[in-house]
Amino acid sequence: MKAACNMTGVIALLALVAVASPSSAQEKIKEGAEATKDAVVKGVTVAADKTKDGLSKAGEVMTDGWITTRIHERFVGESTLKDSDISVDTDKHVVTLKGTVTNAAGRRKATSIAKGTEGVHRVVNRLTIGPKKG
Repeated sequence: MKAACNMTGVIALLALVAVASPSSAQEKIKEGAEATKDAVVKGVTVAADKTKDGLSKAGEVMTDGWITTRIHERFVGESTLKDSDISVDTDKHVVTLKGTVTNAAGRRKATSIAKGTEGVHRVVNRLTIGPKKG
């Protein structure tokens, strides 16, 4: 019986609070829920974008090292780049090409290959035309 009285008192107190300011409490709850929903949606969107930027079509992680290696692989066997000496540096998906190529066509081809490599956002071409050094 004592527990029933205590429970009745709690219920009466809650009813009194709800009657005293029902719309204010409900509005604050709705505002809080909206803010939480917006934060969660924004967080999920940012995470999805970063994940999409960081994965290749094959599901491989596209780090700067992965991009550099992939560009070097694509240079091998390219006839217009024969006798070229090209250094590839990647920082935050921006590729910088340095070194020498034997002609303008090789310079264009190296840039084209780098730009066409998955994950590359921009290419800085500092290649010079001339004979291979060394």
